[in-house]
Amino acid sequence: MATLFKRGHHMSRHAVNILSNTLRNNHSRLHKRGILTASCADPSNGLGVEQRQIQQMALDFAAKELAPNMIEWDEKEIFPLGTLREAAKLGFGAVYCKEEFGGTGLTRLDASVIFEALATGCCSTTAYISIHNMCAWMIDDFGNKELRAQWIPQLATMEKCSSYCLTEPGAGSDAASLSTTAKKDGSHYVLNGSKAFISGSGEADLYIVMCRTGEAGSKGVSCILVEKGTPGLSFAKKERKLGWNSHPARIVNFDECRVPVTNLVGSEGQGFNIAMKGLNGGRINVASCSLGAAYAALEQARDHMKIRKQFGKPIENFQYLQFRLAEMATQLVASRLMVRNAAVALDNKDANAVALCSMAKLFATEECFKICDYAMQIFGGYGYLKDYPVQQYMRDSRVHCILEGTNEIMRLLVSRDLLTER
Repeated sequence: MATLFKRGHHMSRHAVNILSNTLRNNHSRLHKRGILTASCADPSNGLGVEQRQIQQMALDFAAKELAPNMIEWDEKEIFPLGTLREAAKLGFGAVYCKEEFGGTGLTRLDASVIFEALATGCCSTTAYISIHNMCAWMIDDFGNKELRAQWIPQLATMEKCSSYCLTEPGAGSDAASLSTTAKKDGSHYVLNGSKAFISGSGEADLYIVMCRTGEAGSKGVSCILVEKGTPGLSFAKKERKLGWNSHPARIVNFDECRVPVTNLVGSEGQGFNIAMKGLNGGRINVASCSLGAAYAALEQARDHMKIRKQFGKPIENFQYLQFRLAEMATQLVASRLMVRNAAVALDNKDANAVALCSMAKLFATEECFKICDYAMQIFGGYGYLKDYPVQQYMRDSRVHCILEGTNEIMRLLVSRDLLTER
């Protein structure tokens, strides 16, 4: 497994330029790593030299730009647009989009490494970056040259931010039953309906909307781009959430919303296929965010065990907590290997990639949430205070078991794969 991640990895020209500039500007800092460096839980284990450099660049950004602001962004519900654009300068705005129109041109495995590293600083903000990346990829992979030329340069720099609009008030896990319609009227589509739980809504500039242009079921769904400011596009109040507070979620409404037919991504009836292929990567992305949250929680729990004293000695000397820490590290490493294995399968377009992505998302999000919860327990009463980041990692990672396909749906996809006659 370890050597799998070292073979055949070639960085894009864009990524090489970004990395070399960062190395020159931050040479002294790039050699500072976390307290679990070289341990069995080190996230650089199994990576090649270039991947480790990319990872370190992301870890440095997380430590300098995300972690110091994480609690404030959560408490005040701040959408940190300036910080997002700084992340984009490092190539994190369109990680796995092609270089032709400004994408970074990296792999899904690289993206997983990056998102795990960023999430150690702020899981919520990284999750939004990962969703934006998924949206950019949909346009880059399925859009025509005109749409790609128009949008990828702006999305790659995050001068324009994007939101993914699939879920509806009445269509969650049963996404193919969505009822938002887009009826053709001359050179325009007219959209009517609503989308729910849309991350970034109200702040984002571009909405990737799955809507019904044809028959009932999955074959009647198309993918259409709607720009912020389009007449008929409106937003409900900002939802009050347990976590993920550094980016808003609102219901997105379409009321006789007219958009040019040239905003169609792919062809009519292809939307559900685009949505599902996007979600395969989205599941790797959100699982990677869980890895980052769990890794940060594990580091902080380990550090706390060394300084917290009870019964006259540091609590690291209690065998129960030693074993708990070992279990947490084992859960983390197992989750990371599953996620990276699924990312490689997606890069290689393996036939079983859908099931592997589902397995990875199911396992990693649930196990990493447990790690964050266990870390909070190790902190005792202090872990319950919002002054300590560990509770926020727990809150932010909980939703990962729900979105990008609930973990119940992940179980369905895995079992369907196992029961298929071949």
